[in-house]
Amino acid sequence: MQVVRIYSGDDGESHFEEIDLPYEAITGAERTALQSASSIHFRRYQPGNFLDFHVAPRRQYVITLSGQAEIGLGDGTKRIFNAGDVLLADDLTGKGHTTAAVGDAPRVSIAIPLEE
Repeated sequence: MQVVRIYSGDDGESHFEEIDLPYEAITGAERTALQSASSIHFRRYQPGNFLDFHVAPRRQYVITLSGQAEIGLGDGTKRIFNAGDVLLADDLTGKGHTTAAVGDAPRVSIAIPLEE
């Protein structure tokens, strides 16, 4: 499974990269190493909701549960995130990114802030 990471570049802009999760074998399955998380919360945005350029409030996983989100970058690049897609929000400085709830259904996501 790949995770899309959004991060702050040296140019002050946000960028996307795809990262592979490092799985380790356990009896009958595979898993990743544990990561410390401080809390979780759910978000619901109605179709058409738009958040202009902003940085991530903290390093966190954002998992889309239903609906769709379009994340935009300063260079015009946009990506659609559907149910089941995982974003690692790691653009804590710079211009940031935009977020729009697209499609006909509300976008529901869960945010899991990571402890360092």
